[in-house]
Order: sequence, then structure tokens, then C-alpha cells
Amino acid sequence: MSAKKNPNVHVFHHPLISHKMAILRNKYTSIVEFRRAIKEIAMLECYEALRDIPTAAQTIVTPLESTRQHVIKEKEICFVPILRAGLAMAEGFIDLMPRAKVGHIGIYRNPKTKKPVEYFIKLPRNISKLRVFLIDPMLATGGSAIEAVKRLYKHGAKNVTFVCMVAAPEGVKAFTKACPHVKLYIGTLDRELNKNKYILPGIGDAGDRIYGTEEEI
Repeated sequence: MSAKKNPNVHVFHHPLISHKMAILRNKYTSIVEFRRAIKEIAMLECYEALRDIPTAAQTIVTPLESTRQHVIKEKEICFVPILRAGLAMAEGFIDLMPRAKVGHIGIYRNPKTKKPVEYFIKLPRNISKLRVFLIDPMLATGGSAIEAVKRLYKHGAKNVTFVCMVAAPEGVKAFTKACPHVKLYIGTLDRELNKNKYILPGIGDAGDRIYGTEEEI
């Protein structure tokens, strides 16, 4: 199912995200600038992805009087970055919601088989009661994201949303088919995957560019 027809798929169309995405795409962007852009886009996406998050009324005392204000129950939110590139995105989310819980899932794509391999997972014990936001900069084939969602469900998660910055149509199709009930937020939807399963035009390997381990593609 295409992004346009699936109500669970949300593609951002915002000039700020487009502007920051230009920084990510540029091969000459420095590590410092790349990390900053990742964090800033994450904050913009977090703002939108949490639009329907439940709130509770709380009494606040202003300098003039008492008033009722709706606030988010931050401790009922859990951000789960997919290691390692997801960590940079998580910084932006945590800056906005510093009391949210944080889990971690370590999955990498086998360079030969292109299949996801899990090597680490640590989640809050009460994850079944939390609103979980799975975070990763890229959705290429969809394999890692699908596997991460399966792991979250296996550990008891019931309410999962996936947020990425760059996605390929192939990845979106695979993800929505395997995880039809998971909301998907995408910073930008790119053209396609190349023969090596890199997104085109893409941003290269986000993890390598964040941590300075990139090699020639």
C-alpha cells in the first residue's frame, strides 16, 4: 500500500524539515553539522508524532492566579532508538520529553545477506503500559524496523509508533505490510533503493556519518 493511501503513514511536508534534510544529504556536511541536523529534524518530527498523545489536566499557579493546564504524562512515554544511528535522533526526542523512559534495540544489517541481526535489547519492564516510539533515521528495506517491532511486541509492547527521517518506497511497502497497525512518520520519502539497498538520493549511511566511520559507497 502506498504512503498516500495508508492512513497510518504520515510524510512530513514542512520547509524546515526540507531545509535540514538538504544538510543531511550534502556529502560535504561535517560530522558536527550532520549530528546537529539529525537532532533538529528529530525534534521537529517528535512535535508532530506526539500530536495525539494523551494529556492530563494539572493545576498550575501563574504569577497572577491558578489555572488548569493540559500536560503530557512523560513517564508513560518510551523512546526506543535502534542502535546505533537512532541514538542521535533520540537526543532530540529526549530534549523535548526529558522524563520519558528510554529503551534500546541493537540491530544491524548483515552486509552479505542484507538481513537484520539483533545483538542487544534493553527495555523498561512496564513497556506494555507505555506509548512506545521506535526511532531510526532510515527505512531502507524495512528489515531492521520490522524486526525491532517484532521484538517490542515479544517483550509486551502494545502501542508502537515508528519515526524515521528518510524512507524508500520499498521499505514503506514492506513495513506497512508486516506491521499494519503501527503508525509510521517519515521526514521525507525518497525515490528508490539501489542494488546495494541504499536509499536514493538518500543521505548515505547515517550511522557512519554520525560517528565518522563512513567508507566509500
